[in-house]
Amino acid sequence: MTELQPGREAVEQERAGLREFVAELSADEIKSGGWFTKLCARALRSYSERATLEFFQQKYRGMPADGVVEQQIDLAKKYAMIEGGLSAGAYTAAVVATLGSLGGASALTVPAGVATFMVDLTFLSQVQLRLAHDIAVVYRVPLDLDDPEDVLKLVRVAFGVKAGETARGTMKFVPGVVRQVLRKYYSGSVLATARSLPVVGRHLLQRNVIKFGVPGVTIPLTVLMNRWTTASSGKHARAVFRGEAEVVEIAETLVRRTRHPRLLLWAAWLVITADGAATDRERLLFRHLARLVRQRHGVEDEQLADVVTLDPEEVWRRVEAEAGDLGDVVEAAELVGAVDGAADARGKAVIAELRERCGRRAG
Repeated sequence: MTELQPGREAVEQERAGLREFVAELSADEIKSGGWFTKLCARALRSYSERATLEFFQQKYRGMPADGVVEQQIDLAKKYAMIEGGLSAGAYTAAVVATLGSLGGASALTVPAGVATFMVDLTFLSQVQLRLAHDIAVVYRVPLDLDDPEDVLKLVRVAFGVKAGETARGTMKFVPGVVRQVLRKYYSGSVLATARSLPVVGRHLLQRNVIKFGVPGVTIPLTVLMNRWTTASSGKHARAVFRGEAEVVEIAETLVRRTRHPRLLLWAAWLVITADGAATDRERLLFRHLARLVRQRHGVEDEQLADVVTLDPEEVWRRVEAEAGDLGDVVEAAELVGAVDGAADARGKAVIAELRERCGRRAG
């Protein structure tokens, strides 16, 4: 949403571009949901080059991240409401019946009514996808849009999709297939065999039909639903990425303070796995610790990466081999243990032993 200013003219300009996009879709791509995979590429690739942290810092100079995020959510809601009014005014509920005509359409033919419907759907989907992207950027959550897993993560956040859910409660992504599909598309090849993102596309298409199915209240219903779904999308993205930003901030602090980056990773993983099961938040913290240690200190511990079950004795051996004060390692272990709430008894025991051994080592 960086290039748009709130207003009907800007929305109509974006709709014109999406009409061209929809005109290139086949009936099969709309039915299968394949349109959504193509939209992801259209919505993000060039956009992400403009919607940078520097852009938002310049546009909202001096405003804290939470305030910037609220501004972006409000802006997205305005776009969605304006577009909803334009779409609803363009045709009546009867046009939705033309969706059924897709069944008899050739692969290269899309009925006019369906094309109008798809402009509304792609506009709203693009707004919500870009909004989630903007929120991640503002909260400084690193996203690599050339990484299929990060793209899938953004899609899940933007549309409130959880791993293992479908539109009817069992949205199932197959990560291996998703990676193959996105790699094909992002390498510039012809998209032909999407298997997972189209599931989201079918869900969004079905959800959009209801807006045009109530005779007499089409325009207000469409405007309100566009506003509601965009607000819900923004709030969900804010909650997810703000939570991740807190984890990134902890990782940044630990890596900045540490004098023992390699030992930091071993001690952190020992604390995380003390109870036998790492939580999502703990794994997220370790992922950012490893990334930042690699970036800031040039440390990439392949030996730790090969570990299946970490033997505490290996960590104690490494503690004994270090020279100097290890207070930074103890501090890191305590913060890691508290990242997902208070550490349990096993976590506290590991931290206590680490504190004792580091204390003896310092003495």
